[in-house]
Amino acid sequence: MNNRFSCRPLWLLLCAGCLLGPARAQPDSANYDEARVGAHPLPDPLRMADGKTVASARQWTKVQRPAILRQFTEHVYGKLPGKPPRMRFQVTSLDTAALGGTAIRKQITVFFTDTADAPSMDVLLYLPRRANRPVPVFVGLNFYGNHCVHPDPGIALSTRWMMSNEAGGVVDHRATEAARGTQASRWPVAELIARGYGLATAYYGDLEPDHPEGWQKGIRSQLKDVLDTDETEWGAIGAWAWGLSRIVDYLETDAAVNARQAFVTGHSRLGKAALWAGASDPRFAMVISNESGEGGAALARRRYGETIRRINTAFPHWFAPNYRNYNQDPARLPVDQHLLLALVAPRPLYVASAEGDRWADPKGEFLSAKYAEPVYRLFNRKGVGAADMPAVNQPTGETVRYHIRTGQHDITAYDWAQYLDFADRHFARQPGNRSLKTKAR
Repeated sequence: MNNRFSCRPLWLLLCAGCLLGPARAQPDSANYDEARVGAHPLPDPLRMADGKTVASARQWTKVQRPAILRQFTEHVYGKLPGKPPRMRFQVTSLDTAALGGTAIRKQITVFFTDTADAPSMDVLLYLPRRANRPVPVFVGLNFYGNHCVHPDPGIALSTRWMMSNEAGGVVDHRATEAARGTQASRWPVAELIARGYGLATAYYGDLEPDHPEGWQKGIRSQLKDVLDTDETEWGAIGAWAWGLSRIVDYLETDAAVNARQAFVTGHSRLGKAALWAGASDPRFAMVISNESGEGGAALARRRYGETIRRINTAFPHWFAPNYRNYNQDPARLPVDQHLLLALVAPRPLYVASAEGDRWADPKGEFLSAKYAEPVYRLFNRKGVGAADMPAVNQPTGETVRYHIRTGQHDITAYDWAQYLDFADRHFARQPGNRSLKTKAR
């Protein structure tokens, strides 16, 4: 290891590798040999606690789904509280001719209580200016503040703590003007607007700073009395997922938004949060996981790339404390990630991997999506279909869709093109907008 990093904690090294560059720091001991993965029998999504088999969509919805959701709550992500009783919204900025007149830009502060010093989250919302009906919206958290998603000078510069990244305009844990648009490649705002979609995003650090002591400044501490939840009952991923649902709470109040078509998306650790939010909150009409890996879409029982032990060691603040009980023996875990994906059924689900991102176990992500198929079949929905992993850049599947693309750990224009086409396919688009379709395919 480079000497200048030798005194830094493992969580910081891996965190920096994930956020700042395409290749994440990965220990030499990680297994990348399929021959060494070994057998990994998985829980049957249709086998109930009494040994009986789920026979209908109703039985899944009323009995099995709540039981599996409780298991993920207890063993993996922790308790996920509901909406605060006195949450309020304030539109702090409105531009009706943003991005050269193509978009409406709103900036909204979500206050989680009614007190003067209420904990809050800042939401950036772009909508197509010329839409004549409420707009479907992609919802996702960002890594470096709302100003990072686009160079638009009207976006308020975040003042929150951030992982330092001088190349990305973050100095001494604070954003500078140089940070504007530094992750714009991950947020194709112009394309979303042109296709008739909106984008709602917030900085994940508004909810909890991403380091082991971040809970002390985040909602797990600040809202413990309001939510009647101790900070040890959930982890940072739960806090970030909770924030995604609070964005939907706002969208439901905005007449310009079709809140019934809110599509949750996330990359890497925020892909884990997106999956947990989508599994827990049925208001999300579509769920997208972009290279979410261990603790996200990848099967935990597969010993390939990142493992439960490694992720709990590097990022001890992400999951519920009980998840550490499975560091040495993932087979003891009563659930695996295909069951998390199954909780999304019957809603459309997209899982994506990258050829150069072995750390996230692309095959494990594919298999997880495939093994969720029996639940989708209960609703007469088709899954990924393919028996084996598809070729690179060859997406497969219907209601559950999967692709592995060329390249490294990132979210790219190729990924977004697939997600937009997937949304077009599954949701009837509003008539009257030239970019919208009148019939779902």
